Amino acid sequence: MTLRIIKSDGTAEPFDPQKLERSLQRAGASEPVAEEITVQIQNELHNGITTAQIYRKAFAQLRGHRRSTAARYSLKRAILDFGPSGFPFEAYLAELFRAEGLHAEIDQVVQGGCVEHEVDVVLTRDRMKTFIEAKFHNNAGFKTDLKTVLYVQARIEDLQKKSPHNPIQGMVVTNTKFTDVAVHYASCVGLELLSWEYPEKNNLHDRIHMAQLYPITALTTLSQGEKTALLSQKKVLCQQLPHDTRALSAIGVRGKRADLVLEEVGALCIPGKAI
Repeated sequence: MTLRIIKSDGTAEPFDPQKLERSLQRAGASEPVAEEITVQIQNELHNGITTAQIYRKAFAQLRGHRRSTAARYSLKRAILDFGPSGFPFEAYLAELFRAEGLHAEIDQVVQGGCVEHEVDVVLTRDRMKTFIEAKFHNNAGFKTDLKTVLYVQARIEDLQKKSPHNPIQGMVVTNTKFTDVAVHYASCVGLELLSWEYPEKNNLHDRIHMAQLYPITALTTLSQGEKTALLSQKKVLCQQLPHDTRALSAIGVRGKRADLVLEEVGALCIPGKAI
């Protein structure tokens, strides 16, 4: 009998040990470690286990081997932990696009041909402006649907009326997934979409790893309450902490604990260093 697991959206699929092993290796686990963890987890599985339960088992195993690898493996979960407000996600996206060489501004009010529009992120490269709608979800099973891409496309058309001779484009970015209908419509009208796994290459997951911009919510040395406190200080990136050690002190993380956090920051954000 084929073992079936339950995904975040409630659908079932056969368990694929190679998929788990590849995800562990992408996070930085060596081939022997990834294989060892996969075998151990495979022996503990039962029919109907959720992907969230499998993730927790794998994360616990990875953390025992290397904290920085566990932090990379937890990246999707770390983004989900930005909630409930969407602001950290918008700020994080702006930092990501800046790392890619674009000028990025958040929370902009832009006049269209008919009405004003509140735009989450505005990107500028040369004369081209990209207006981004950031759809943050703290539930991995939630999908951004057709309604969202329809109103974003309508917004772009109105903004183009205001500046008919300036090149502009629209983009919808989500930390989860899009429905198939939303993808089809966006492709038809030329609206760019970016999600955790879409497009197949250069998706949000790929771009984060390429830029090596990891959120403070990925750090395994901080409690959930401490991460929330840092987000309230508008500290989104783990790279920000070494430049502002007062942020850790302000939430009660001092002395040896602060050293441990900064050590993990160095291992996560500095290529070639590991703990």
